Amino acid sequence: MPFRALSLDPKVLQAVQEAGYTEPTPIQAAAIPLILAGNDLIGIAQTGTGKTAAFTLPMLTRLAQHSGPQQRSIRALVLAPTRELVVQIDENVRAYGKHVPLRIATVFGGVGERPQIAALRDGTDLVVATPGRLLDLMARRFGDFSGLQYLVLDEADRMLDMGFLPSIRRIVKALPRERQTLLFSATLSREIEELTREFQRSPKKVEIGRRSNPADTVTQLVYEVPKHLKPGLLAHLLADANMGSVLVFTRTKHGADRVARKLESLNIKTGTLHSNRSQNQRLRALNDFKAGTVRVLVATDIAARGIDVDGISHVVNFDFPMHPEDYVHRIGRTGRAQAIGDAISFVTSEDYSALRSLERFINRGIVRKKAEGFDYAAPAPPQSEGERPERRNQPRSSFGGGGQRNSGSRPGGSGRRDGGGQRPMR
Repeated sequence: MPFRALSLDPKVLQAVQEAGYTEPTPIQAAAIPLILAGNDLIGIAQTGTGKTAAFTLPMLTRLAQHSGPQQRSIRALVLAPTRELVVQIDENVRAYGKHVPLRIATVFGGVGERPQIAALRDGTDLVVATPGRLLDLMARRFGDFSGLQYLVLDEADRMLDMGFLPSIRRIVKALPRERQTLLFSATLSREIEELTREFQRSPKKVEIGRRSNPADTVTQLVYEVPKHLKPGLLAHLLADANMGSVLVFTRTKHGADRVARKLESLNIKTGTLHSNRSQNQRLRALNDFKAGTVRVLVATDIAARGIDVDGISHVVNFDFPMHPEDYVHRIGRTGRAQAIGDAISFVTSEDYSALRSLERFINRGIVRKKAEGFDYAAPAPPQSEGERPERRNQPRSSFGGGGQRNSGSRPGGSGRRDGGGQRPMR
């Protein structure tokens, strides 16, 4: 099915065609007609399958078809959990809405609020925001939401599961009851899905693939390793030039900084992405990673929600995630848009229970592998003075074997793409 068969506004379709896209991904083909028909919707699909365009294109179409004289009331609101994801969505909206006369604003923390206040005060058609900063500005009576028609919750599971639920409830309470509400995510637990009933009216549900499935093009490997040898093993694996563009996940911000310092000491260009970094530092790290200026980006889960980078060859779980949904989100950063990629997980004795839970969740075993030439019997180095022990358990909201193969067998950024080289839209 081509995009032109989806009844998109001609100006939106023109932008899509200029971007080089001709056919929608499965989530786009299924969701767009339902959204254009005015339905509330829950969209579930793996990371990298084009969920952002699945709600952006029909929302822009409906806004374009009902545009009139400029008004102060905000017509559409998209909520996302991180600043990076807000920026990513804003880029999509501006790209596909470039021929539509709409005013667009972003609202998020870590930067000055004056431009955001001015945009809300002067009137804007569409706002993309994080809940915290938006709620703060709404409490100070900035922004007229009386005419709001569309509400989108992106990364809905994370929004509801990681402490955003009270803020979202307060925001939604201030919005008109008569609106279209869309929720999109790579994973959405059935328990959290129950909570969406308070935000939506008889929603349609589009689910592409099993909700527990990581991307099929990602090869998953587990390296069992003592905790003190994880930095050395990471450095050993990075000696392979085939690990071209590598995203490393740690459990904590301090852990991310320690890993980055270790890699930099080995002359491996590394960036960090976590909430202790300023907005400018985060954007610079992400842009350097996209441009290939840095080979490795070390990130925490929440900060990484906005990472939309083609050509990530490897994802490394330096700290194994405690929750299966986090694993699915993490490894979805590689193998995007049908490209191939590797996901490597370091597992210590403390992680065995979480690993078993993950394998039950994805309904498959993960290949165990040993790194050739690495000394697994090396003693633990003396702990540096002042080094902070990493906390194993972080607070979390109450909502909440096979054959061998060599890792790193594909150069970063050279993964093949199906469909004649065309990648699905974001």
